[in-house]
Amino acid sequence: MRLPEEFINRMNSFFETSGVSSEGFFESFDNEPLKGIRINRMKTSEEKYSDVLNALGIDNTPVTWCDGGFYSSIESSGKDPYYHCGVYYPTEPSAMLPAQVLSAKPGEIVLDLCAAPGGKACRLGEDMRGEGLLVANEINEDRAKALLRNIERTGITNAVILNETPEHLADRFDAFFDKILVDAPCSGEGMFRRDQFATKSWEKFGPEVCMEIQQEILKCTDIMLKPGGELVYSTCTFCEGEDEDMIFDFLSKHPNYEVIPHPELKDVTHAPDGSKVPGSMRIWPHLSNGDGHFCVHLRKLATENDEPPRYDYSFALKKRSDNYSFNQSKEAMLSFMKDILTKEGYERFNEKTKKQFVFHNNRIHLVPFSEHLFDRLKVVKMGHFPGEIKETYKCRIFMPSHCLALSLVFDEIKEDARVCLNRDEDRLIRYLKGETINLSDEEKKVIRTKGYVVICCDEYPLGLGKLNGDGSIKNLYPKAWRLL
Repeated sequence: MRLPEEFINRMNSFFETSGVSSEGFFESFDNEPLKGIRINRMKTSEEKYSDVLNALGIDNTPVTWCDGGFYSSIESSGKDPYYHCGVYYPTEPSAMLPAQVLSAKPGEIVLDLCAAPGGKACRLGEDMRGEGLLVANEINEDRAKALLRNIERTGITNAVILNETPEHLADRFDAFFDKILVDAPCSGEGMFRRDQFATKSWEKFGPEVCMEIQQEILKCTDIMLKPGGELVYSTCTFCEGEDEDMIFDFLSKHPNYEVIPHPELKDVTHAPDGSKVPGSMRIWPHLSNGDGHFCVHLRKLATENDEPPRYDYSFALKKRSDNYSFNQSKEAMLSFMKDILTKEGYERFNEKTKKQFVFHNNRIHLVPFSEHLFDRLKVVKMGHFPGEIKETYKCRIFMPSHCLALSLVFDEIKEDARVCLNRDEDRLIRYLKGETINLSDEEKKVIRTKGYVVICCDEYPLGLGKLNGDGSIKNLYPKAWRLL
């Protein structure tokens, strides 16, 4: 492919002094871009990885720098049932590195500052297992919608999705986060062979515009990160000014940070001692099986000069509202959940509800912190959204959401409340198209006669349906998600 002359000259200068071999680098841009998937470990155990790969027709070739990551020889289709179930996330292999490096833990408070379309945020959410708080932010409103869909499809329940600027977040969240991921907007040189418009955009804007944005983002990130917290900064570009130079300058201004190296990660180029940023990492397209990525893991050290946060978070733990409407709505939801979940599944859901229940404008949310923490911010999604309340003159009726179904655990659904369709079954495709489906004679012996049921693809919850009493199931798959 034709590469910008300025890019070629700059990269030649880089290879002359960096100690990294240039052999095959420019030729790599004529190769087919690599494809991959990351299996959702919240929905699939490691023992079942091979079953998923076989169903997808993918060889068992792991991405060595990402647990659950595999190379794919096929173009992932939005028509695939496992995709709709959130069993896997299609993504370029290099892009799997940053979230693996940050390694979020259950119970932590984590921010993905530039989160859309959601691959890294979903991995962070998987690692957190529904415990703690994940804030996924995207400044672009349209891209935030894609982020929302991917978070819901993955089954993440502890995420708050925001549509804010880094500056506004920094004004609110002073020394608040345990870990922050910054996959920074960049000149996208690693995308040249994947996106035919990437070179034109590079020639029009160049790396300099991105550097100014990256500097401001890092400035805001420092404000929001707790002493002792961790930061991963990454880009999909080769430009030193956006990568090593950016971090070197940041470390020079913030000596209370240190680099955390990751020598355990294979097939990644690790910057050696004596280099500009020892311990930083790169994936080169001619040296590794990836399109190109820069990544560095930093820890913010505690110092004697650390000041207490400028923002009072004590209200985040205050008692939630408690009135007739609140309690009746909670009972309506719990009654629904008790009807479809096993005893163990209901008890787990009930315990979460006791701590996280929020009721606003007839909509129910389960939020790990007080909803007031996000006052005056542009909120796209407030935690988990199980459903909403419909009021009648007799009672309150709980109307479940689609994302509730995607968050359920198969073994915690009552046997008479789940309809399991085979991956290659015609009824499954018709369900995804929004059509009415019918129970088989054998299923009628097991499945309840009326009420809500969870439609599953194999053992993966996919959506909801409602039995009409004659064995037919009213399709509740969202119109916006249906196959055409």
